[in-house]
Amino acid sequence: MPDRKSRVYLSSPHMGGDELRLVTEAFASNWIAPLGPSVDAFEAEFAARVGTAHAAALSSGTAALHLAMRWLRLQPGDEVICSTFTFSATVNPIVYEGARPVFVDCERESWNMSPELLAEAIADRVKRGRRPKAVVLVHIYGQSADLDPIVALCARYGIPLIEDAAEALGATYRGRVPGSSGLCGIHSFNGNKIITTSGGGMLVSNDGALIEKARFWATQARDAAPHYQHSEIGFNYRLSNVLAAIGRGQLRVLDDRVAARRAHCAAYQAALAGLPGLEFMPEAAWGRSTRWLTCVLIDPEKFGADREKVRLALEAENIEARPVWKPMHLQPVFAGSECYGGAVAEDLFARGLCLPSGSNLTAEDRGRVIAAVQAAARRR
Repeated sequence: MPDRKSRVYLSSPHMGGDELRLVTEAFASNWIAPLGPSVDAFEAEFAARVGTAHAAALSSGTAALHLAMRWLRLQPGDEVICSTFTFSATVNPIVYEGARPVFVDCERESWNMSPELLAEAIADRVKRGRRPKAVVLVHIYGQSADLDPIVALCARYGIPLIEDAAEALGATYRGRVPGSSGLCGIHSFNGNKIITTSGGGMLVSNDGALIEKARFWATQARDAAPHYQHSEIGFNYRLSNVLAAIGRGQLRVLDDRVAARRAHCAAYQAALAGLPGLEFMPEAAWGRSTRWLTCVLIDPEKFGADREKVRLALEAENIEARPVWKPMHLQPVFAGSECYGGAVAEDLFARGLCLPSGSNLTAEDRGRVIAAVQAAARRR
C-alpha cells in the first residue's frame, strides 16, 4: 500500500531563531514559575509594538476578554453587543459575568461588524431602555473592522469599546493597529495564531488602572499582605515566564510571518481566481490584512461542488481545511439571543472555506492544495 501523503495543516506553529535561546536563558536563570523578567519584557515589547501604554500577559485571549468583562462590573441582565461572525471564545466571557450577548451582523466589504447595523442596534437598545454596557468588536481573519465609525458611535453613546484582535495581530487600519482604539484590546497566542506562545494572550490598554487591576485579578486577587489574603475573587490567568520567552522571540519575526501569509494568499489568488464560482475574502481599502487565513467563498451552482464537498476533497488528500466561523446567533448555546441582521454571516458560513495558510507552509504543499481545489472544480 502506498504511503499516505503527509498532513498539510491549516495553520501550524512556526518558530523563529530566538525563541529557543530566550527559553534557555529563562531556564538558566531558574525563572520557571509564573512571572519573571521575560513576562515583564514581553509586556513592554508588545505594548510598544501595538501602540498602547500598557499590557498584561495572560494565559489566553479568552482570559483577557474575561478580565475586560470583569472590569465593566457587569450585572445579571446587562447586555453587551458583539459580532456574530466570530469564534465562541469572543462571546463566552460575556456570559461568565452574567450578561447577555446581543449580536450584530457583518458587512461584505471586510466580513467585520457592520457600522450601520451597530448604529441600528445601539439606537434600538437605548430606545428600549437597555443601553449596552459595551461593544465587543472582532477583527476577523486578519483584517481590521472599519474602526472610525464604530469608535465614533461608541463615543457618542458613552459605551466602552473592547476590541478582539486575536486574529489580527500585524494588521493595520489607516496607519493604526487594531486593538488600540477602544478601552482595551485583546490578542491571542494560541498555537494556530500568527505568532504563538503555545497558549497565551495579552490584554492591552492606555488605561493603566485597568491593566493593574487585570494583573491583580489574574494572580488570584491576592491582597498586599505577608500571608495569603483575598478580598475579591481572582483567577489563575497569568502567563508563565517560559512561555513569555517564546512570545518575545515570536514577536521579533511578526513582520516575516505576515509577509509569508500574504504571499500564500497571493499565490492562491493567482492560481484559483479564474475558477467559476470561487471568490476570495476581500481586503478592505482602509488597511492591510495579515491574511491570517486565506478564506474563499464557493458558489456551488457555478463551481460544481459546495463548500463541504471541497473540504472533503481536500481531506481525502490529507489537507486540513475548515468552514469559516458559524455565526453565534446560530449556535445552540446562544439560542434566543437577538441579532441585528444575520443574512451576511449566514451566507459566509454556508459558502466559506479556510485554506491552509501557515507561514511555514511550503510551496510544494501549497501546490497540493491548489491542485486539490482545481480537481474538485473539474468534477462538476
